[in-house]
Amino acid sequence: MLKNDMLERWDRENFFHPSTHLAEFARGDAPHRVISGGRGCHITDREGNRLLDGFAGLYCVNAGYGRSEIAEAIAGQARELAYYHAYVGHGTEASITLAKMILERAPEGMSKVYFGLSGSDANETNVKLVWYYNNILGRPEKKKIISRWRGYHGSGLVTGSLTGLELFHRKFDLPLAQVVHTDAPYYYRREDAGLSEAAFTAHLAGELEALIEREGADTIAAFIGEPVLGTGGIVPPPAGYWDAIQEVLARHDILLIADEVVTGFGRLGSMFGSDHYGMRPDLITIAKGLTSAYAPLSGSIVGERMWQVLERGTDENGPIGHGWTYSAHPVGAAAGVANLRLLDELDLIANAAETGAYLNAQMRAALGDHANVGEVRGVGMLCAVELVEDRDGRAFFDPARKVGAQVSAAMAERGVIARAMPQGDIIGYAPPFCLTRQEADTLVATTAEALKAVLG
Repeated sequence: MLKNDMLERWDRENFFHPSTHLAEFARGDAPHRVISGGRGCHITDREGNRLLDGFAGLYCVNAGYGRSEIAEAIAGQARELAYYHAYVGHGTEASITLAKMILERAPEGMSKVYFGLSGSDANETNVKLVWYYNNILGRPEKKKIISRWRGYHGSGLVTGSLTGLELFHRKFDLPLAQVVHTDAPYYYRREDAGLSEAAFTAHLAGELEALIEREGADTIAAFIGEPVLGTGGIVPPPAGYWDAIQEVLARHDILLIADEVVTGFGRLGSMFGSDHYGMRPDLITIAKGLTSAYAPLSGSIVGERMWQVLERGTDENGPIGHGWTYSAHPVGAAAGVANLRLLDELDLIANAAETGAYLNAQMRAALGDHANVGEVRGVGMLCAVELVEDRDGRAFFDPARKVGAQVSAAMAERGVIARAMPQGDIIGYAPPFCLTRQEADTLVATTAEALKAVLG
């Protein structure tokens, strides 16, 4: 392939990359890679290197790369109608069809879908709707949102506040006062190593109850959580967690927002994480898997209980004052329709369950007894390997050593992409749903090779 040899220079001089060490990148001290193509579970860079993408971009290319069915749907929609807005009752065939398809797949009790572009803006929408809801009900003080430490819900002002990771708060004057945090359901990192999962779940429910008592239940509007912690470490909840949390929320009339940006549309081997864990949310956040990232699109699925109050609010106050220019963008909606059909036709969610279970089992078999592996965990097509200096004492590496980043880099050198997760030396995997057992074996073998290269 003929290359533009100025491209790297243009990149470093002009492009503001997200989640990047800006100074190192500008100086040329940080990696630079231009991705030029993809097929199945592999991507190709500008240098011609072919890499197995063990993280599906950012947990999002669920259907796999190079799906002509989705690409053709996007092109056809752009040719016919590239854009029209969704304000004051306007719609397109694609957006209306996609809303129906989502609700056919959504957990019981959901009523309508509002479309945005990213998980961040969908969670901003959710918080606004929660505030509007309580204002209509005459509860102007019931506005705080409880999130969890290590949760990830976006990078905006409110959503960055909901995110419980230090990197997203540092020097940004976040979190905002309307957001309070409770403990993460992270069993491996429990303070008391003697706690059983059941005791740890009871502890978490007790901590939530104490937080509500301190803040005042009449000030707390909603609780937001990912069914499985994603960017905070790929952490499935301990046994009984969501039942215990929902019992506390119900007693205090606190809404539940299920952030399913990662888990929605099959990542856990179930259509939604809410169904997987018996959650009964009032709002569901969707994005990544909705279009397999072939086009930007997100959504807020609104439950029937909330929807009735929203309708009442517009009878009392006129049209709801919320909207994005690109809400229900027809090109994104067309991608969503084609993507959901493809997931069904190819039975990709069943493969996510089956091959994901195989990946997790093989990873545990290969690395579960490694001296520097504290835990191998996962569910569906999610897997994580937590690295520690001392497995017996759960002693973690000095963060300055950047062991996780070193292992991830060593894997990339060997043609495999895995993600070094923040706030810990954790190697994360979230491959496309079309992953084969042979490709899963490659992920496992390359991880073992990289650990040996970095840790001996």
